[in-house]
Amino acid sequence: MQKAGRRSFLKAALAAGAAPWLIPAGVVRAQGPRPTPSNRVTLGYIGVGSMGTAGMRNQLNNPEAQVVAVCDCFRERRERAAKLVDGTYQAKGCSPIQDFRELLGRRDIDAVEIATADHWHVPIALDAVRAGKDVYVQKPLGTAMRWAWVLRDEVKRRKTVFQYGTQQRSDGRFRLVCELVRNGVLGKIRRVEVWCHSMATDVGGIFNPGSTLRTLHADTATAPVPDGLDYDMWLGPAPAKYYTKSRTTTHGIYHTYDYALGFIAGWGAHPVDIAQWGLGTDGTVPVTYTGTGRFPDVPGLFDTVAAWDVTCTYADGISMRFMDGSVALPVISKYRHPCDHGTTFFGENGWVSVDRGSLIASHPEWLRTQWGERDIRLYQSRNQWANFVACVKSRQPTVNPIDTAVNGDLISHLSDISIRTGRTITWDPQRERIVGDRAAEAYLHRVPRLPWKV
Repeated sequence: MQKAGRRSFLKAALAAGAAPWLIPAGVVRAQGPRPTPSNRVTLGYIGVGSMGTAGMRNQLNNPEAQVVAVCDCFRERRERAAKLVDGTYQAKGCSPIQDFRELLGRRDIDAVEIATADHWHVPIALDAVRAGKDVYVQKPLGTAMRWAWVLRDEVKRRKTVFQYGTQQRSDGRFRLVCELVRNGVLGKIRRVEVWCHSMATDVGGIFNPGSTLRTLHADTATAPVPDGLDYDMWLGPAPAKYYTKSRTTTHGIYHTYDYALGFIAGWGAHPVDIAQWGLGTDGTVPVTYTGTGRFPDVPGLFDTVAAWDVTCTYADGISMRFMDGSVALPVISKYRHPCDHGTTFFGENGWVSVDRGSLIASHPEWLRTQWGERDIRLYQSRNQWANFVACVKSRQPTVNPIDTAVNGDLISHLSDISIRTGRTITWDPQRERIVGDRAAEAYLHRVPRLPWKV
């Protein structure tokens, strides 16, 4: 449908006697001066918690897009989201759907955003791609690299438009820093520091390397599944576990290893992505990983790595120190004000550091650099969601295509594996294998719970 255009699709469907899905006329009339329905990208949202709803709000303000369906295992969430869509468009027409497969089967949907718990990202994206949908996938990509590689191959084979939800590439401050690095303003790059939130800082906003990493308060008692939650679908490919009140909460989906790697991937995806963009290494990753980490001091439901310090070294010798906020505090305080996330590049001429609230350099005049025609300019996007819709229409690559997602995720996975095994991990980027360590290699795959398959 995307290649031929919706008008051609509708003509073909009517000629064949089919009854295609249609956008309700009332919804169309309520749009005002927007592109016609045949030129508008129709969207479905799978997972409409906080992140999914934030992305959806972005598209509700995009005249090139039309949200027509929402899906969530929680009835209250999907009904609330559908009401928000209808209220924005001032017309009924958004369908609240319980099973994502029903949404993917709809012929009126061009593309989907997937903002479920992490363990569902790749399986749903894979089904969406095979259903002919373009996909926007929230970070991190998933819980098993072998699943991610299957998705990558399918995206490329089908020429699917893919956008990754590390939206910092659509922020001019991050693009400027990466252009300074790419154009040699810092001279030869020697090392990079990246850091982000962790379970340690998520506990109570504590930014303290000496704090006790106690388990987040979790209710681990078996409880009845709440009315309105399809818990079996929520678990999906993850191991079968009795329902507890904390399991499906925000902390539960971020910090339980069955569903996520923790913030080493969930938050780490952001600063790592900017390091990759600045170094021009989107097509590869560091080749060695040596790290230490801490897990919660008190066993409980939340069992992902809670704090970490990993040195990742590229083939050309550039090192990237990947830290959580509690470890990073005394390190970054030597050259900049404290911040709970960011990326800093160090070159022979000085350094430049960026986060969502600031842009700092050892030479402030660098930040006023005027580029010439021969300078390297990076992909310019001002909005991650609008960029996705524009690329669905143009069939051009997005600012965060599939390789950036897979390789950025791989850095988090290999860092986590180094911590869990207590060993240096050596990576072969050509064969995509861990060198000489079968026990470590096993962490790259998870066996999905039947009947789900990847």
